[in-house]
Amino acid sequence: MIIVHHLENSRSQRILWLLEELGVPYTVKRYERDRKTMLAPPELKAVHPLGKSPVISDDGVVIAETGAIIEHLIERHGNGRLVPAAGTPEYIRYRYWLHYAEGSLMPLLVMKLIFSKTTVAPTPWLIRPIARAIANGVGKGYLDPSLKLHLTSIETALADSGWFVGNELTAADIIMSFPLEAAAARGGASQGYPNILSFLARIKARQAWQTALGKGGPYQLMR
Repeated sequence: MIIVHHLENSRSQRILWLLEELGVPYTVKRYERDRKTMLAPPELKAVHPLGKSPVISDDGVVIAETGAIIEHLIERHGNGRLVPAAGTPEYIRYRYWLHYAEGSLMPLLVMKLIFSKTTVAPTPWLIRPIARAIANGVGKGYLDPSLKLHLTSIETALADSGWFVGNELTAADIIMSFPLEAAAARGGASQGYPNILSFLARIKARQAWQTALGKGGPYQLMR
């Protein structure tokens, strides 16, 4: 039995979606964020030392990190589904997006969230202008141009088929879904990137996505 330790409003929504696409039975153990800090509850540390989500248990084996979980589930339960054939050019692209999502794109979006919070967080009046100036400087000088570069590259990648690899859904699309949702919410992808917005609309219309959403509970990205 697979247990998904699912934190509300988090990246683990992708794991539920993947399992629904694969038709693999699973159980959801849901955790709620602390309402003041918005961090994961301490109970998750009993599952994994970092206390983060997603985490799964598959026949008693605990696996963390979205990419590692996706690779494990595809290899053990996929039966060749949602992954290109090994050794093909498509597989090389698939592996690239599988690592790119969390390795390159998400760190920028997390930084964007943190610095945006800095500009509105309660701080002593004496340092408030300095904190805001630093946050705005990092945003305009680094984060915004970097995100524009990445989003333009993704927009181009989606131009041919609307999917990241080949002509149909793969696990690369699944892992890319959360950073693109975040990019649409706070990273500038909501305007000027029609292929990205079309991709998000397409995946959210899938029955597996809707079913996963029902099982995972209310889902809203932090802004």
